[in-house]
Amino acid sequence: MPLFLAFLLVPIIEIALFIQVGSLIGLFPTLAIVVLTAVLGTWLVRTQGQLALGQLRGSFERLSDPTEPLAHGAMILLAGALLLTPGFFTDACGFLLLVPGFRTRAFAWVKSKVTVATFQMGPGPQGAARPRHPGGPGDIIDGDFQDVTPRPRSDEPSGWVEGPK
Repeated sequence: MPLFLAFLLVPIIEIALFIQVGSLIGLFPTLAIVVLTAVLGTWLVRTQGQLALGQLRGSFERLSDPTEPLAHGAMILLAGALLLTPGFFTDACGFLLLVPGFRTRAFAWVKSKVTVATFQMGPGPQGAARPRHPGGPGDIIDGDFQDVTPRPRSDEPSGWVEGPK
């Protein structure tokens, strides 16, 4: 139901704002503002997206929880979609999502509403019941070996060629 209301109310709000702004400043300035916000928004989304991608890479390198950088990336992606949609209300929401402080607060609010049952990186806990796969950890593989340690060098022939007789 909330999604239906959003699809119903957002176009109504946009049309009302277009009429109000257009009657105040005229048609061409209104269209120029819409195009300008789309171009500016695209540039901002690109720069913010590169920063978020760098933070995501950093969290993977540190093996830390990547949830927050992923959420920031998703919000930046949503901001890009909103900024490319013509309208003043969607542009305002898109620009708001490009503010890092707002994204952090939005993430904290969503995080307080969501309960994560488990989060795990790396191999599972020791002693946990896991299906066993051939060749996986814990399996015994039988095999033969030969010692290939190099012998110390001497003046004797190597065995590959015949020495002096």
